Amino acid sequence: MSDKAWGGRFDQELDALAARFSASVDFDQRLADQDVRGSIAHVRMLAARGVVSGADADAIVAGLSQLREEIAAGEMPWDPALEDVHMNIETRLTARIGEAGKRLHTGRSRNDQVATDMRLWTREAIDDTARRIDRLLGVLATRAAESHDHLLPGYTHLQRAQPVRLSHHLLAWAEMLERDRGRLLDARARLNECPLGSAALAGTTFPLDRDATAAALGFDRPTRNSLDAVGSRDFLLEAVGALSICAIHLSRVAEELVLWSSQEFAFVEMSDAFTTGSSIMPQKKNPDMAELVRGKTGRVVGHLVSLMMLMKALPLAYNRDMQEDKPPVFDAFDTVRDSLDVLAGCLDSARFDRARMAEALRRGFVEATEVADWLAERGVPFRDAHHVSGRLVRRCVEAGKTLPELTLDELREEHPSFDESIFAALDAETAIERRALVGGPAKAQVEAQVAALRARLAERA
Repeated sequence: MSDKAWGGRFDQELDALAARFSASVDFDQRLADQDVRGSIAHVRMLAARGVVSGADADAIVAGLSQLREEIAAGEMPWDPALEDVHMNIETRLTARIGEAGKRLHTGRSRNDQVATDMRLWTREAIDDTARRIDRLLGVLATRAAESHDHLLPGYTHLQRAQPVRLSHHLLAWAEMLERDRGRLLDARARLNECPLGSAALAGTTFPLDRDATAAALGFDRPTRNSLDAVGSRDFLLEAVGALSICAIHLSRVAEELVLWSSQEFAFVEMSDAFTTGSSIMPQKKNPDMAELVRGKTGRVVGHLVSLMMLMKALPLAYNRDMQEDKPPVFDAFDTVRDSLDVLAGCLDSARFDRARMAEALRRGFVEATEVADWLAERGVPFRDAHHVSGRLVRRCVEAGKTLPELTLDELREEHPSFDESIFAALDAETAIERRALVGGPAKAQVEAQVAALRARLAERA
């Protein structure tokens, strides 16, 4: 950085290695639009308060507006020697409009400037992510509505447990995503305060109208403490924390798609558009997109850890370490964005195999709980009923039978309460329909859940 850029304090040019090491414009140019918008709001406020003239403010706003178009068109020449996005924009503005451009930075510091830019960028990234979550939720709602009659085993410990509807399982994924969306919007609400006016750390002597600047940029209010405003990045920790949980949920969905698309399960066939082949095995159809969603989760969680380690021992207020907050934040949002879109494509185009799911219900003794419940409803203490059902499962294992294949006499050998009605209770559809509590897999409940999800999506559209 030359003396021309920084004023009279320095006699030497910055060492070339130090300049390269400290430059951030290769990644923070992504904040250019937010930086321009923040500068326009700032200079308009300065003019309203009489800190700069109306003519200078008009020239600055016009110049910044032209720069914004230039940046959007990809025509802005970024100079690493100017270190960051802020100095690149201010220097180019001054070259274009002359002396007035030098007045833009009155009453602010790059410290409150970048804190504002990052809040604006993160707020918009959260809004975009929420929309993409809603898109995936819409796909899940559609697929759930199509699959009320697809019955499959629900699993615990990856062991077949009890029968459920495929729509119920898809809606479980939707519930996780709804909470992810809520966490992101909670983070958005907390970050929506404007740091401008905090300057380097202690505010400024100029008579700024911080409320006006905050309102112009869509913030709820100015930040309350200037040291905290420029020296904290917990809003990024919270946002990337929410992204990390979302990425973990997406990984769980992806893992089930990988399992279900295996020949051992064969519950789903992924479309050609979201699978790949093998370089050596012609028969392979690999669920690579789901696997990559699963794999990229570590990347997002790693960014959260990186940010935490970045901030863990920094004294107030701003420290240059905080320049390193941007790459992990940008990449975390990018990765979750792409993962959401890829999974939406995977699920929208997948084919679920109803017959294969039904076949899986015939093995694994998923009716065992129905036996215990049936006995308990007839006065047998549940713990005793549980033991009876367990003995019947053991009998089936030894005889190579399923529970519905046992005769009434065989059932009565374990408990005299059994009668012919037990066989109806062993039907998977019957078992599911008996679970008609709120949040359960009975058809009416699942249909209501799909309708409620669609209503929420319509309200948010």
